[in-house]
Amino acid sequence: MDTTNTAVLLIEFQNDFTTPGGALHDAVAGSMAETGMLANSAKLMDAAREAGATIIHIPISFKPGYSEITSHPYGILAGVVGSQAFVAGGWGAAITDEMTPAPADIVVEGKRGLDAFGSTNLDFILRSKGIQKVAIGGFLTNCCVESTMRTAYERGYDVVTLTDCVAATSSQEHQNAITYDYPMFSRPMTGTEFLAELSGVEAVADTSRGYEPAPA
Repeated sequence: MDTTNTAVLLIEFQNDFTTPGGALHDAVAGSMAETGMLANSAKLMDAAREAGATIIHIPISFKPGYSEITSHPYGILAGVVGSQAFVAGGWGAAITDEMTPAPADIVVEGKRGLDAFGSTNLDFILRSKGIQKVAIGGFLTNCCVESTMRTAYERGYDVVTLTDCVAATSSQEHQNAITYDYPMFSRPMTGTEFLAELSGVEAVADTSRGYEPAPA
């Protein structure tokens, strides 16, 4: 694989999801623990960056009062507003320490909805850098990650979903998305498998959630 045409998209690794005390952390804490996704994602980010892939962070945030969206939100955005999550400039909207962007990383601004392409210049960034392959991790398995996966697939990118770098609000939702939806619009794989493909070597069994591929 040519790592110069590969990007890792890291969706909403923000304190309101990742960190105790975050507005939505309790909702995802169980799923995060089951997959070890935060540690997995941090290891993957560092290794992919070292291998030469582009690292793109895609947080979501809103002005106090959520004036960017309807005054009568429903569905997942109603939950965001009701919990006062992801308020711009606040601790909850900040990217968690474990996933702190490096100087060369890209932080995409303007995400206000579910699909990371929808209200941002993500597609422009990817195409201007010659990116052909995207690997996606973050929150939620069956919401923003899935929405972004579907759009990336429709726009012709080679899409990988990182199955142990995502979390949802329940095990059932998480597993359902990975089992039934991800294979329709992506190539689902663990972080170990993705990094092995990135490095051109054979992946070893992911028993410790470390990303140390073995030589082919």
